[in-house]
Amino acid sequence: MIRITQTKQGLVRGLAAADPYITSFKGVPFAEPPVGELRWRAPQQAKLYEGIKDCFEFAPISMQNTPGEDKEDFYSKEWNLYPEIPMSEDCLYLNIWTPAKATQDKLPVYVWYFGGGLQYGNTAEMEFDGERIARRGIVVVTVNYRINLFGFLAHPELTSENPKAPANFGNLDQKAGLQWVYENIKAFGGDPKQITIGGQSAGGGSVLTQLNDPSNQPYIKRAVVESGMFLSPFHDSPYITLEQAERQGEEFFRILDITSLKEARELPAIYLRDKNRELGFQWWTAIDGVFQKEYYLKNLLTGNILDVPLFFGYTKNEFIEEQNGKKVNTIQLAMAAAVLAMRRTGRHKFSYCYEFALDMPGEDQPGAFHSSDLWFFFETLAKCHRTFTGIHYDLARTMCDSLSAFIRTGNPNKNTKKHSRLPEWKDCHSKNRNLMLFDKEIICKCLDSEEELLFIAESCIGQDQISRIH
Repeated sequence: MIRITQTKQGLVRGLAAADPYITSFKGVPFAEPPVGELRWRAPQQAKLYEGIKDCFEFAPISMQNTPGEDKEDFYSKEWNLYPEIPMSEDCLYLNIWTPAKATQDKLPVYVWYFGGGLQYGNTAEMEFDGERIARRGIVVVTVNYRINLFGFLAHPELTSENPKAPANFGNLDQKAGLQWVYENIKAFGGDPKQITIGGQSAGGGSVLTQLNDPSNQPYIKRAVVESGMFLSPFHDSPYITLEQAERQGEEFFRILDITSLKEARELPAIYLRDKNRELGFQWWTAIDGVFQKEYYLKNLLTGNILDVPLFFGYTKNEFIEEQNGKKVNTIQLAMAAAVLAMRRTGRHKFSYCYEFALDMPGEDQPGAFHSSDLWFFFETLAKCHRTFTGIHYDLARTMCDSLSAFIRTGNPNKNTKKHSRLPEWKDCHSKNRNLMLFDKEIICKCLDSEEELLFIAESCIGQDQISRIH
């Protein structure tokens, strides 16, 4: 087992996970702390250090509202968030779980971005512990990044200071983490030519944001998007222009009576966090003309996004409103957009679509809620407060097998274990627009005809948008 290894910055030491054949390295620095003059700047390469860095514990989480503060909040309980977790601007660290016996093993790699609407979240959340996927011969990496005000502020002074990186610092952190993995993962037994990036909710949107950057092509072999691909109609995208983002930044400074960027960088992080919470500002990825030149969904429909095999899906109880007020399951909208993209661009890489429909157990009767599939794809049910039974554990094993097969080969059908209950998973490029339904029974089924999906697309995306791409 690899317990001590050499990165480009220095030696790191990990610990045996619960499974002694897996080594975890937690809190590995991939960039300089974004503090002081580095606040609201693109991430800088981590400096060299001497000695051995013990990577035994998660690093502090990104600045955000205190996790788990509201005990009645659904996700605070679901993810078992606790207010005492350390928090700091010094947050650019990643975590690695590796089953490699030697650095020459060349195992496939899975790089994960957490969700949370770009406003909250962290890599220490128990639902995406990487050990179970690592048991399947994969090196798992979870990347922390700046969020909310600290990761996505824009302001005219920032644009003047560095026109090449005026905004989207949290997304640039994600990219820096990916580049670090590409440059260093051999030291952990990983293959830099076999990197799959994945994420859920805003982390899934972040995956598409990274695919929307052509310079990422050398780093990404495949992609996984869970509960996060098409959660907003095209006419109400979560992206904003740089000018809109700058105006929001100016308004934030005006309310706080901040007269310059220099003054803002000198303010305590806790003060800025608390004022942001008090004022209720939300901060998003912006079309900055550099890192993001267009909204990723539009580029998907015009073929201007990295063409890699894609594994994507949703949970049963995720819905979106059409323009006429009716609700459409987001899986239908995702498939509709995929139909449009294939019709317009002839994209050829295989994509595999799923719907997670198994109701979660519990007195609250939550159904198959947003991101509930995480417990199953990472096979971390034992860490959840819910009382699961055999059917849940069997399904989790199968779902984790299928995801792991995709990470290894680009096909969820390949190399699955003999005990797998997975029927043949047909890709969604075939005539009948197939998806895998994960429920009490696992079924590969046809979602809708192409004509029905195009009708859904027109309802949700808007006929004017459809006309522009045909």
